[in-house]
Amino acid sequence: MDTSLISSQTVELVSLLTGQRLRKEDITPPLLFLAALVTVLLGVIHADGTVSAEEKQRLRTTFTELIPANNSLRPLVMPMVKSVQDRQVYNKVTALLALTACFSEEEKLLLISFGYQMSAADGTIDKREKQYLQNIANRLGIAGRFLTFLEASFSNQAISDTATLAEVHSLLDPAQFQSLDSMFVRAASHIIQHLPAKPKQQKNHKNSVSSYQELKNFQEYRQQLDAVCGKLGLTLRDGSDRNVLSPNLTEEVTKISRKLESQRFRVAVVGEFSKGKSTLLNALLGEEIQPVRDIPCSGTVTVLTYGLQQRVICKYKDGREEEISPEQYKDKASISEEAALGSFGDEIVNSEIKEIIFEHPNLELCTNGVEIIDSPGLNEQAERTLVTEQVLKTTDAVIFLTHAQNALTEKERELLLYLKKELNQGKDNEAAKSIFVLVNFADLLRREGSRKQVRERVEKIVKEQILIVGENRIHFISAQSALDAILDGTENEYVKSFQDFTKSLEQFLTVERGAIALNQSAAGIKQIIDTGCDELTQYREMLEGNLTVSQGDKAKIFEQMAEASGRDVKIRLLADELMDKCVEEAIESWHEWLELLGERLIGKSDRWTSEHSHMWSQNELTKDYSDQFVRDITEEIEDWATQKVQSILQKNLGSLNSQISEEINAIRQEFQKFDKQLSSNLVSQFKNLASAGNLGGIGTSGSTIASSISQIEDGGLMGGLGIGAAVGAALLFFTGLGFIGVILGGLAAGVGGGLGWGFLDGDTVKGQIKEKVCELGFEKFDESSQSIFDKIQERIIAVFEERVETSSDVMSKAMSLWENLLEQQEKRDRQNQAECEAQKVWLADKRLELQEIEKQIEAVLNQSAG
Repeated sequence: MDTSLISSQTVELVSLLTGQRLRKEDITPPLLFLAALVTVLLGVIHADGTVSAEEKQRLRTTFTELIPANNSLRPLVMPMVKSVQDRQVYNKVTALLALTACFSEEEKLLLISFGYQMSAADGTIDKREKQYLQNIANRLGIAGRFLTFLEASFSNQAISDTATLAEVHSLLDPAQFQSLDSMFVRAASHIIQHLPAKPKQQKNHKNSVSSYQELKNFQEYRQQLDAVCGKLGLTLRDGSDRNVLSPNLTEEVTKISRKLESQRFRVAVVGEFSKGKSTLLNALLGEEIQPVRDIPCSGTVTVLTYGLQQRVICKYKDGREEEISPEQYKDKASISEEAALGSFGDEIVNSEIKEIIFEHPNLELCTNGVEIIDSPGLNEQAERTLVTEQVLKTTDAVIFLTHAQNALTEKERELLLYLKKELNQGKDNEAAKSIFVLVNFADLLRREGSRKQVRERVEKIVKEQILIVGENRIHFISAQSALDAILDGTENEYVKSFQDFTKSLEQFLTVERGAIALNQSAAGIKQIIDTGCDELTQYREMLEGNLTVSQGDKAKIFEQMAEASGRDVKIRLLADELMDKCVEEAIESWHEWLELLGERLIGKSDRWTSEHSHMWSQNELTKDYSDQFVRDITEEIEDWATQKVQSILQKNLGSLNSQISEEINAIRQEFQKFDKQLSSNLVSQFKNLASAGNLGGIGTSGSTIASSISQIEDGGLMGGLGIGAAVGAALLFFTGLGFIGVILGGLAAGVGGGLGWGFLDGDTVKGQIKEKVCELGFEKFDESSQSIFDKIQERIIAVFEERVETSSDVMSKAMSLWENLLEQQEKRDRQNQAECEAQKVWLADKRLELQEIEKQIEAVLNQSAG
């Protein structure tokens, strides 16, 4: 609906019908459609000169179904009916043309469809009613074949024109109207339900949109590398059992193997509601698994993954798990239709459920090592948004859906900016590499010019706002058309565009994620092999008499081990002291920040905007302002955290990191002294063993001390504070009807009810609503502000604990090298010459085994790079 075409005549007419003094900005799409619908329905009712009981009932039923009781338009229905009836507006063609001047083809067809439903309310379509509808349709430019179809449909006649049937279903697809208002979605769903169903072909559930050959290849390389870990583990265990190789080596290779075995690509599908997330997932999987409706659907996180058999596991926040049936799954994974269709239903995600795991043996994508996360829609309800925030922390790629007819709205751009920041660990000055933007419902763009225009708009926004980077990150698709063709075993242009997208996603996962993971694991394994070779060399030198640890050396080694243990304790004590200091400074800064928070937010409220009218859409207007309040207060906290807390952390962690570096350098210097004195290679072993633990992880955040310092300097720490989730949890009050009633109740009472607001200045009313939102928001935030700071404090403590654990791991590995040196010397002291010669042969064999394993690693990497 192009509201820019609303004329002064239209404004005057709607003002007359509502009894309100309106401006152009007060004429919303729902209000305009309601006025036109009342006019057409009353025109049909009066066309034959009689008003039947069935027609009266149909009129009441229609408006009851389309306009919920809590909707601001509900009080307008009966006054508008009376006005249209008294003035016989339905007989004035110019009036109806004024009301529908900005209607699209789909909206005009939707309007006339209700007219035909009304004409058949008493069982037959009277000739005069039929003529009335034809006259209107002719003036609105509605094709005659549609009228013939609608007449036959509502008269329960057989439909022979299946092409028109399919076209009407396409034009009245509720997805067409999602960018307007939920009333249009309800209206379209209502008509579709009363039309003959589209003929469906036999479904073939064996089809897949892709063979996913690259993913299959990657899984093969991963398994080959894991097999190499198995061989290496046997070699290292043999050396450890003989007291030649450090047990730490076996432990490190076991860690890498476990990560390789459990490695899965995680792909999250996110976006605002009703963008086709569930349909997209079904298309990706080649089977109708996710519940699909024309209204918000996803109510909790669902993880679709591979399993030996089909089963559904429901995980609860209290730790309980239960296996449920597929039917129960579709119920638990959704929110109720009543809550979804209501403008601001009180229902949010099932607060008891953590996530639902759907295992299936035959889903092609999941079989090839991909887990798909169907997340609750961002920006639907606060708690569903919090759940989605948690999902982002473990994803390899994010698929963001937008609607082709209203691509990348202002709210969606804000969501993309948020996603970029989260995926970049708090950095907002770099584009995200792992986001794919899917412009869904591309089949609704019927003209090539429209497609080109939307594509240019999307590409321009992405480029100007530095949202995403990488090849083939934007795709135009029709998930439903692709799914229908996949299930029917047919081909169409949308299957092809969908295949282009899946190919791009597969390429990203295998090359930009998988190859990096394989190389990191391979590098970790090589470091372990290098350390093993160093230890073998060290023992050979002992066997040949070139390296001997004397009793005096042993005493010094015991001293160094005790010192390393003392260094660990020293660092832990310092960390506790600095952590307490950091928390104290953060508390002081928090209270200083709180003192001026109210003043800053009130100033920001002057910039709050909404497209909703203060007259007909007070609920929506209030919700928009509340959303902006939550956004502003979240930004305030994030600004405080990234500026103040970041500075406090940098200062105190800098002191801790300096001490850790000093202690590690002291250990390295002692190793150097022994290497010089004994001709050992302890420094090399220390370097390789420490590196192996940091390179072997797939998708882990393990880092060296140096990279930890770098992370603080780059500002990456605050990305994991969970501030958004903490604020959202504190302000969950803003998710139901309750807060709207509190805000609007007092204001409306002063002017005699919502309709009386039409006689107040719009800016005055909006200013009062903003004031109330701030007042209530401050009150609720104040009640929960301590819990928000507690969350930040928990993260501060966790950062220090992570540093201490990293340091402690280094100390532990240093002591293991001292221990291994002592054990090797003790073993040598017990052996005679013959045994020494046998050990040399064994050492040579083990070195050959390690070298052969290293060649196998290179072969896997070369094949994967292939």
